[in-house]
This record gives sequence, structure tokens and C-alpha cells, in this order.
Amino acid sequence: MRKGMLEFCVLLLISRGETYASEIISRLKAARMIVVEGTLYPLLTRLKNDDLLAYRWEESNSGPPRKYYNITDKGAEYLTMLREGWQEITSTISLIERINPHTPQQTK
Repeated sequence: MRKGMLEFCVLLLISRGETYASEIISRLKAARMIVVEGTLYPLLTRLKNDDLLAYRWEESNSGPPRKYYNITDKGAEYLTMLREGWQEITSTISLIERINPHTPQQTK
């Protein structure tokens, strides 16, 4: 479940504007989702290979060039599907939480 959530969260972050890997890690950590580079980089590569992300190189004043990621149109469509799936899951869980365990359930 965490793997799928990481993909969703990374796409959400990148959909808000182009960003680079260490910034993604910082934002995830700020949201209390601890991710290391060894987990993030393969995910970014896979998303790029699936045409969900694109990137560009930019020189950095404080080190090596940075790879800035942005979401593609295909990635935005996929993110919409993930959001819809998340809404279905949260709705289902909410319904289950509201079921009174002392009320007999009808069987068919």
C-alpha cells in the first residue's frame, strides 16, 4: 500500500510545479512520509519511462546540475485516476467505519 501511496504523493507534488528530487524528499518528510533517495530515484525513473513525467537539467549555484521534473499530460490523466481511486477507497472505509457492529446485517 505504501508503494502505491508514494507514487500518488510524488505525482501530487510534481503536479504543483516542477521540482527536483531532494526537494520532493524534503516535502515528503515535512508530511511525515520518510523516503530515501534509493527509493525515490527508481520511482522517478519508472514514472519518466512510463511517460508520466518529463525532466530538464538546470545548472545549480550550489553543486552539480539538477534534474527538474514536471508532470506530462499523460501523468496528469493518471493522477486524476489515482485521485478518483483514492476517493472511492476513503468513501468505502468511511462507510465501513459507520457500520454499527450490533446491527444485524442482511444476507442475500
